[in-house]
Amino acid sequence: MGVTDRVAVWRAVHEERRRLIRDLTGLAPDQWRTPSLCPGWSVHDVLAHLIDAATTTRLGFARQLLAARFDFDRANEHGVLRHRADDPAATLEAFGAVVDRTDTPPGPLATRLVEAFVHGEDVRRPLGTTGDYPREHVMTALAYVARTSPGFGGGRERVHGLRLSPVDADGHLGDGPEVRGTALALLLAASGRPLDEHELTGPGAQILLARA
Repeated sequence: MGVTDRVAVWRAVHEERRRLIRDLTGLAPDQWRTPSLCPGWSVHDVLAHLIDAATTTRLGFARQLLAARFDFDRANEHGVLRHRADDPAATLEAFGAVVDRTDTPPGPLATRLVEAFVHGEDVRRPLGTTGDYPREHVMTALAYVARTSPGFGGGRERVHGLRLSPVDADGHLGDGPEVRGTALALLLAASGRPLDEHELTGPGAQILLARA
């Protein structure tokens, strides 16, 4: 990925962080406690995780993983506890302070797009809304998830043997029974998020929905 591409990716991530702040500003206390699409995490928890992701460097990631005894889930839980304030408004303010940071754990830069878009929907959908994400960057995120194993944040096994055909973008990924849907819906399904049945169509749709 060249410098220009890196600039474009970070611009998309920073813009999405700002949109999320706007969408979460003014939530009622009970809305912050709404279960997100991440099992066991509330909307407030996901926001705290996004702060952790935005402030974790490669060296910091290694230290956190060591402290968690190489348990990724435990490391994530520690990050949530570290950044979740008692008052969700304070957590939101803290997120606003890291909007423009370009720190990242190890891994391809596409993971920052996955983090921003998928977690954005993790909180928006349970609150009854959805985001508007740049389609070309959603496709970059989808391509990463489709080729990457779950151990590295991907969904390769979920989409194995299926042809993913976004209805709002050119091209397809994989071969097999076709699954049609928006690039965002395909990204969410590949990432293991539940969808409404009407969001995916085609002979492979039920296979992917069951795996997700």
